[in-house]
Amino acid sequence: MHASPAPADPTVDDLAARLRLLPPSCGPVRLVGVDGHAGSGKSTFAGRLADALGGAPVLHLDDIATHEELFAWTPRLLDQVIEPLRRGESARYAPYDWSERGFGPARVLPAAPVIVVEGVGAGRRALRPYLARLMWMELPDEEAWARGRARDGAEQSDFWVGWVEAERRHFSEDPSRPFADLLIRPGHMGYEVLTGPATTPGSGPHLTQGDGPSAMC
Repeated sequence: MHASPAPADPTVDDLAARLRLLPPSCGPVRLVGVDGHAGSGKSTFAGRLADALGGAPVLHLDDIATHEELFAWTPRLLDQVIEPLRRGESARYAPYDWSERGFGPARVLPAAPVIVVEGVGAGRRALRPYLARLMWMELPDEEAWARGRARDGAEQSDFWVGWVEAERRHFSEDPSRPFADLLIRPGHMGYEVLTGPATTPGSGPHLTQGDGPSAMC
């Protein structure tokens, strides 16, 4: 039995419509980054945004990272994904299998008009020059990590101990939130889209949604 698709969310639909109007940022592609703490809801939001964009491709940075390189994956991302897209070509990357601890078969990422890049570190300094917009999931670290631990269960508790330490170190050395154009605040009634720290009056089009969260999607 297939799950019913989530109802449309006017806030996400409005955001998607505005993102389509942005100039390309990486060759012909508008790369849209979704960053935030582990467990903050990046994957869910990215999926709903991609749906609102008519099925835009989503690159999950969990497919780029590895056990040995939780955050030291920039060269692989630039070589396998960013450079081909800059040339207007489809990218090919080998997603990492966290269970088998190795890379799987190559996957194609087409140079679509909009590509959503989601994961911790999507707003790192090496990637920001190629982003049309950077969004940050506005959820405190401890709350996000608690959600992530609950999601992954006790068998991943040891992994989470190392992850939290690595994530803290990463954001200390290479923070993303100060450079976010938009803050995405998840709530019981959907998402609220707020102006981010990087957006100042007159700096460009504001992609904010006015008065509050939309209906739950």
